[in-house]
This record gives sequence, structure tokens and C-alpha cells, in this order.
Amino acid sequence: MPVLMERLSLTRPLILAPMAGGVGTPALVAAVSRAGALGSLGAAYLSPAQIAKDVAEVRRLTHRPFAVNLFAPQPLPEVTPHQIGRAAAELAPFHVHLKLPPPSLPDAVQQDFGAQFGAVLEARPSVFSFAFGRLERGYLEALRERNILCIGTATSVPEARLLEEDGVDAVVVQGGAAGGHRGGWLQDELAPTLELVRRAAQVVRLPLIAAGGLMTRGDVQDVLDAGAELAQCGTAFLRATEAGTPGAYREALAGATGTTLTRNFSGRLARGLPNAITAGLHAPLPYPYQNALTRPLRAAAATTGRADCLSLWAGEGFRQSRDGPAAGILEELWP
Repeated sequence: MPVLMERLSLTRPLILAPMAGGVGTPALVAAVSRAGALGSLGAAYLSPAQIAKDVAEVRRLTHRPFAVNLFAPQPLPEVTPHQIGRAAAELAPFHVHLKLPPPSLPDAVQQDFGAQFGAVLEARPSVFSFAFGRLERGYLEALRERNILCIGTATSVPEARLLEEDGVDAVVVQGGAAGGHRGGWLQDELAPTLELVRRAAQVVRLPLIAAGGLMTRGDVQDVLDAGAELAQCGTAFLRATEAGTPGAYREALAGATGTTLTRNFSGRLARGLPNAITAGLHAPLPYPYQNALTRPLRAAAATTGRADCLSLWAGEGFRQSRDGPAAGILEELWP
């Protein structure tokens, strides 16, 4: 039996992709874990108190293993008042339409990683995963001391090899078809998932987890045959009953014809459905400033059903997403 499946007592070689921002609810995480796969809580935007609350809710719903995901800490880039003013001016008409105050940056543009990580250590999930970079040795040692498996995210073979050198337990290799943020930090190859898995399997000795465009049983089998131990799926669950996907988001998935790569919502490259924001902004701030600047807009759009202002993250296979309970979707992905 593959190492990760045995270690985590999984009956399906599947992981729910961590979907931060409300889509990956505790109910969805627990439903996936209950069905024999590994649920993942996307906690990057949560405060330490919210992490503790959501983990407690997952545990109320299941005794099965699950993961918690954060964004790796990174230095804040420099931005000038001119850059901030230009980015705010581009967003201003959208704020007017949604009757919001003029766009402005909050005092804190992101959560404190150290505090979030402390909450994860306190919660002791079976797995901790991260994206956007590497972790210092002290973080990895703290996880090891608590017997928490650590999974890093790579978008290229060089990134995967660096994560292996750092001492993580497994690596997610994210192909170009994946929805949501690109999880790498050094060299994003935007390679087809199967190609990336095959190349990584030749040089990386750690267990590999394939991500990107995996929507069917055949897709899952292909990446397992290519050398992955597990398949990570996110877009397949966007329309799940337990997902927190807003109604306007679900409707957009049903009617869209393609995806695009954009930095306009967060400042980091991400794949989603095109809309007024992906087409209408030309000077986004770097992450995390743009993410903080657009947060009120995204929240209002979700509340009012304005898909044109939502970050509609989705992978290239979104047309094959389906409605229904997560357990049924898992059954189709791996009976």
C-alpha cells in the first residue's frame, strides 16, 4: 500500500484541495474524510481563533484524519503610494456599483503566520500542508515533534527537489490546469499535470501528490500510473452540497466556457473563470496587498450575487464538475 494511504488509513487515494475563502467548509472537509479520502481545511485567511473553531467543527463531524493548509510566510514586497492609488482607482467604479466605501488598504494586509501556525500545532491535525514557498527548519521540526505530516507545494521539478531537501514528508506537484492560486514560488512551469508528475517521479524520492485538472476516475488513475501516490482534487467539489460556494459562483460554473490566469484579485497568479475584474484591471498590487484591497469587494459580491466581482477560482476541467454530496463525487472519482 502507498505510504501516505497507509499512514493516514485512507481507503481512497484522494485529497480534497485546500480551498480558502469559504468554499472549503468544515462540512466539506469532514465529508471527504468520512468517505475515506483526506479532507483539507484551507485556513490561510483565518485567524488563530477561527482555525481552532473550524478544526473543532471538523472533529465534531468526523474522527477521520484531515489536513490544515496555510500560505508559507514571505517578506512583504515594497509598494509605493502611487501604486496603491492606481490600484484603488481601478477598483473604485466597482465599489460605487456595490455601494461600498472607496477602496483602501487595511492596517493588516494578511494574517500573522506564526500565530496561525501556533494554532495548527495546538489543533494537531494529521497533516499540515502549505503553498507559496518553503518553511524554515524550526517549523518542520515542530511538526515532526507532534507527529504531524508535512506536505509542501511545487509547480516545477526544481521546487519539488528543494522541498525534498528541506525535509517535508510529501510534495504536491501542481500542474498548469489547476484552479486557484499557483502554489509555487521559484519557477512555475505551468506544465501539464501528467508530464510534471512523470518528471518529478524520476528525481524526487518522496511521495508525490498530483494536482491539476483531475476530474474523473480516468484522470486519477493516470496520475497514479505516472508515479503519484495520491490525487488532489478541488474543482471537482466546487458544486458539492457541503461546499460554501456562493450561488452566483455555482451559476457561473454552469455557464462559463473557459478559464483564465489572473493576478487581479490577489496579486498572485491564479486560474479562474473570466469576469469583469479579470478583464478590467491592469495595475494590481503584489500579493498580499491586492488580496487585502479586493477583500471588501469580494465579500459584497458574494452577498449580493455579483459573479462579475467574485474570484471564481476553477481548474480547466470545471465543465465536468457536478452537483451532489461530496461522498457521491468521491464515488465517481474512485469507487
